[in-house]
Amino acid sequence: MCADSRIGRNTAQPTDRERRAIELEIIVVLLVTFGISGISAALSLIQSALAPGGVGGRTVALNPSRSQQPILDLLFQLVGALRLLAWAALGLYLLWRSGIGPRLVGLASRLRWRTDLVPAVALAGVIGVPGLALYLGAHALGVSVTIVPASLDDHWWRLPVLVLAACANAAAEEVIVVAYLLTRLRALGWSAHSALLASALLRGSYHLYQGLGGGVGNLVMGVIFGRYWQRTNRLWPLVLAHALIDAVAYIGYTVLRGHASWLP
Repeated sequence: MCADSRIGRNTAQPTDRERRAIELEIIVVLLVTFGISGISAALSLIQSALAPGGVGGRTVALNPSRSQQPILDLLFQLVGALRLLAWAALGLYLLWRSGIGPRLVGLASRLRWRTDLVPAVALAGVIGVPGLALYLGAHALGVSVTIVPASLDDHWWRLPVLVLAACANAAAEEVIVVAYLLTRLRALGWSAHSALLASALLRGSYHLYQGLGGGVGNLVMGVIFGRYWQRTNRLWPLVLAHALIDAVAYIGYTVLRGHASWLP
């Protein structure tokens, strides 16, 4: 059963007042979370394009060290992850307040091997391998910045923190951009296709800091992930797949840096 039909049975058509409240809620949530990130990323892309050397001459470091003091750096990293988890909690809370609990958006309390873990690995492969190829190709063409997935200093807590960052990113993005946004747009009467396009465009927008390749690649990811959720009403596979993709990128770069000539 698709997500729209399950959620539709639990929500009545909103009144004009309720409709305005939902629209305002979406605007506020996106401004607090990924909407403002999309605007910032677009400005970053323009800045890169206008800078000497263009987009291809810029380097973006993900998960950078925030302090020369190891304990402070660790605390900064934990606060960053907590912020993302708080965004996910906000989306789930607002849905719960409207009568749509986590189970109805595909976050059952227990993971299932066949319906959650196996699809997650498959989705990670479908998105991760072509995504890497797209990035390498875009970088070779000069339309992608050089991405440093992990630039943390070498501390004992580096790898656990990178895994935590991957999980926090996955939770925030899949809850807000997929479950929350698609559910709210459905309540406003948007068609499944229109809502999916809006969700995918949002995902692509806040990755524009990576260049056009990153934006397009994440737009495609948004279409695939959003459609999967609309058809299966399972959010766990998306969260797990996203976390796996990010964790492999972060840890793989950390391990391969200086040993793989094909890495930019």
